[in-house]
Amino acid sequence: MAETRLWKGNDLRCVLDISRSDDKWQKVDNPSDGTLGAGIPFADECRYSSLRDDYWGPSDEQQYETLNAGHVLYLVLDGNQPNPLFRSPITSPLYVLDIGTGPGTWAIDVADQFPAATVYGVDLSPPPATWVPPNCFLQVDDVLQDWTWREEFDLIHMRLMLGAFTDTEWGAVYQKCFDNLRSGGYIEQIELDVRVMSDDGSLDPDSLLAGWGQNFLDCAQRAGRPLDTQLTMKAKIEAAGFVDVQEHLYKCPIGAWPKDPLLKDAGRINLTHWSSGLEGWAMFLLTRWGAPEPWTADEARVYVAKVREELKKRRLHIWHYT
Repeated sequence: MAETRLWKGNDLRCVLDISRSDDKWQKVDNPSDGTLGAGIPFADECRYSSLRDDYWGPSDEQQYETLNAGHVLYLVLDGNQPNPLFRSPITSPLYVLDIGTGPGTWAIDVADQFPAATVYGVDLSPPPATWVPPNCFLQVDDVLQDWTWREEFDLIHMRLMLGAFTDTEWGAVYQKCFDNLRSGGYIEQIELDVRVMSDDGSLDPDSLLAGWGQNFLDCAQRAGRPLDTQLTMKAKIEAAGFVDVQEHLYKCPIGAWPKDPLLKDAGRINLTHWSSGLEGWAMFLLTRWGAPEPWTADEARVYVAKVREELKKRRLHIWHYT
C-alpha cells in the first residue's frame, strides 16, 4: 500500500535559494497541452478558469503573484528540512505530480532539482511560465476527470487547495491519488486556516480582520466548497486507503512582529502574501455567496481595502494556523 505523509512546517533555520541554469531550460510557447483560453473575466474584474466556473480562485497575474509569495513563504517555513520543497524521504523521484500548480513554481523547482525526474504540474488554467526545465510539463486539466497519465507517481503534491472541491469531490481526488501512486509513494498537502488570530489581545474581536475568516467559511459553506480543508483532509486521505498519515499544525505569523529573525522574515513574506491575495480570495465568494445577499463588486472592494489597512497596523501580533 502507498504511504502518505501530510506536512505543514514552520521550523525555521534558513531560506532556500534555488539556483537555476537558464540555458538548460526550454521555452514554452503554450504551456498547456490543451486548447483552452486563459480564462473568463467577470464583473468583479478578476479572471477565472474557463474549464470550470465553480472554483473561487482567480487565474490572473495578481493571483499568480500571491501564489508565488506563498511558495517563498513555505520554502522559508521548511528551510531546515533536508529538502524544503517536500518532506517525503524521497531522494531520487522518477515521477512527480503537482495538483493545482498555479504559476507552476513548485513543479519547476522540483524539476530543476531532480533533472532525471518527470514532473507534471496541472491546473484549470494555463500556467504563465514560458521557460521551464525540459523535464517539466505544465498542463491544463481537471483532476476530477479521468487521469491520462500512465506513470505511477512517487510523489503527489497539493498546496493551498482549500475550497477547490466539494466534500465528495475531495474523496474522489484522494482516491485517484492513491490509485496512481506507486507502492510506497507519498502524498503531501499543505493548507492554511483562513481565520486570523492573536494570543495577546492585540486583535480587536470586533475588527473586520477578526471576522474575516468566519465570513469566508460561511460563504464557502453556502457555495458547497468548504474552506476548512485542513480539518477534514487527514480523515479523507485515510479513507482513500493511505497509511501512516502524519499531520502537523503550526502557527504562521502575519507581519514582521516576531522577535525570532527567521519568524520575522516569514511573517514579512506572509504579510505580502495576504496583502496581495485579499481581493482574489474575496471577490468570487462575496459577489456570489455573500450574506445576507451577494455583495456588489464595489462593496467587496471597499471591504478588502479596509481589511488591508487593518493588516498594516504594526501593533497587531497576528497569525493563522498552517
